[in-house]
Amino acid sequence: SARYFRLAADQDDKEAQAQLGVLLQSGGDGVPQDLAESARYFRLSADQGDVNAQLQLGVLLRFDYDGVPRNLAEAARYLRLAADQGDAISQHSLGCAYLEGLGVLADPCEATRLFRLAADQQMSEAQLSLGRMLCEGYADVPADKRAGARLVAQAAQRAAEVGKEALRDADEPEVVVACCIGCGAHHRRMTKCSKCHTARFCSSECIKRM
Repeated sequence: SARYFRLAADQDDKEAQAQLGVLLQSGGDGVPQDLAESARYFRLSADQGDVNAQLQLGVLLRFDYDGVPRNLAEAARYLRLAADQGDAISQHSLGCAYLEGLGVLADPCEATRLFRLAADQQMSEAQLSLGRMLCEGYADVPADKRAGARLVAQAAQRAAEVGKEALRDADEPEVVVACCIGCGAHHRRMTKCSKCHTARFCSSECIKRM
């Protein structure tokens, strides 16, 4: 298959270029790992509009790999191209870039918009990121503790549905410990939801509301 992909890639087939980029990125099927070549084929494919190549190249450029120098501005540009095509992973990654100012000017409002787009596609990581921002409030993004706690609970439920370890373990945000999903108030002593084990309630009354 590697030979077929290379032949097709050399004929400017964007899907074959993207597939060859993946093979070169990880190595295998008789193809040695070569990140510089991987990035080259991803770029050829991405410039023809392949959304997966745009995502993969954007991720590669965020780090400093041998043969692939870090370029945060280029990373954000390719993630933007993929995000504009509706790719949830790219939307979330670009949202993180806007939140942290990586390759773009920091813009919490744009980060929130991108997180919401990805969260609407049921991406648990985006639901978690958006939920954290809403629980805490961030710069020009007003806090909405109840909505934030709901999103974090949805993220945990979604993660469990796809067979992942629930976010309550390593990835559970500290903010949820003090944020009641029923009323949005902060309390030191909370009760875990018996179903998702991540949402918190401050009283039995708040549990009944849900």
